[in-house]
Amino acid sequence: MFLSIIIPAYNEERRLPKTLRLINEYLRKQPYDYEILVISDGAKDNTAAIAESLTSEIPQLRVIVNPENHGKGYVVRQGMLAASGDFRVFTDADNSTSIEHLEKVLPELKAGAGVVIGTRDRRDHPDAKQAYSQPLYRRLLGEVFNLFVQVTLGLCGIWDTQCGFKGYTKEAAEKIFPKCRINRFAFDPETLIIAKKLGYKIKKAPVYWINDPQSTVKFSWALKMGLEVLKIRVNMITGKYQ
Repeated sequence: MFLSIIIPAYNEERRLPKTLRLINEYLRKQPYDYEILVISDGAKDNTAAIAESLTSEIPQLRVIVNPENHGKGYVVRQGMLAASGDFRVFTDADNSTSIEHLEKVLPELKAGAGVVIGTRDRRDHPDAKQAYSQPLYRRLLGEVFNLFVQVTLGLCGIWDTQCGFKGYTKEAAEKIFPKCRINRFAFDPETLIIAKKLGYKIKKAPVYWINDPQSTVKFSWALKMGLEVLKIRVNMITGKYQ
């Protein structure tokens, strides 16, 4: 299997069908085999049933259903370790980063990077773009969190750890994700810290990010992410990632 696409999904009955069809439409034109894994993480709506109903239309689709919610970090880890592809990419169910960005990620993975992260920040890559300007409070929260991550975890020079489009080689995924301990908000920087410790090359790929203008960010989420970053730091100090 050449490529695995992992899609974590929680209450995505409205957006998921369109995203799956767009991804499959693109991939079926490519000269390689692929699979699409959807993990429904304790969804309260019909996410799981709708995803499973599409398996007859998309034979390459597999659906994993978690009866209880565990968090995005848990689900991405679950999908990465259940995947079969030589290259494994996770993307968000809202299709904020289109599947065509594989054309920027796969060449870097083939060239020797263990991890390729999509970035929406021009400080990471001059070609990174966002379709909509974010509200001031979201920009401020993002800046504070990014600086906090860089200083606390030593991920200096990475300005967008949270973009929901990242690729891994099979080897990197199977060595990084079993060491992960963060199940929810701050799993992205944890994977990067582990990748660095294991000696994998991390590359950045610019994305054109089209977010849902109606999406919201709660201050409580930022606080929880900050606490999880501190937990990662403690794990680093106590040798949990060795």
